[in-house]
Amino acid sequence: MTDPAIELDGLTRRHGEREALSGVSFALDPGASLVVFGPNGAGKTTLLRVLATLLRPHGGRAKVLGKALPDEGWAVRGRVGFLGHASLLYRDLTARENLRFHARLHGVERDRVEDVLDQVGLRSRADDPVHTYSRGMVQRAAVARAVLHDPELLLLDEPTANLDPHAVEVVEPLIGAASGRTRVITSHDPVGGLKDADLALGLRGGKAELLAPTTAVTAAMIGELYR
Repeated sequence: MTDPAIELDGLTRRHGEREALSGVSFALDPGASLVVFGPNGAGKTTLLRVLATLLRPHGGRAKVLGKALPDEGWAVRGRVGFLGHASLLYRDLTARENLRFHARLHGVERDRVEDVLDQVGLRSRADDPVHTYSRGMVQRAAVARAVLHDPELLLLDEPTANLDPHAVEVVEPLIGAASGRTRVITSHDPVGGLKDADLALGLRGGKAELLAPTTAVTAAMIGELYR
């Protein structure tokens, strides 16, 4: 038997007196994908930030890639790729400079920087400052940053936001199911989200209202989370 890539048991996280996550539990197998649905404020981004070791749990148990959070978070960070709403890129640096900086942080060879620039279609603009990019180009550069160190786990907060259909196709091999990585993805798209994952989690008010294989979930069931 293979240990889960992610295992949560009663995970709780508070923002002040409000519980952003309340008793959330699930297990996700290595190589599988979880899609997380829910209205704004449901706790989706908070969940990703806890899994990325950016926020500490306030209750329950959390294990990511076999390591207990928060005590062993140091052993997880280099194995996770996080793509949030913020690009985590320096706007006055070029895409190439940003990626070389992150490559040094992760001990990645420079050749890898050129490879991912090619893969996201930014080689021709790699020496332009990020602040000159369109929102879609910034998102592609952020994808390149998130996968630069070949992470085992991808945490993706609405990853195709700001991308046109062609750009979605470009980044699919890196962050889609074809990447073979374990993934946790937040989405507001029931059809696309269910198609792209193995397990669905529905959050509302920080609580898990739905947890089932995507084959057993319908768009109508997801819609109920937003009512």
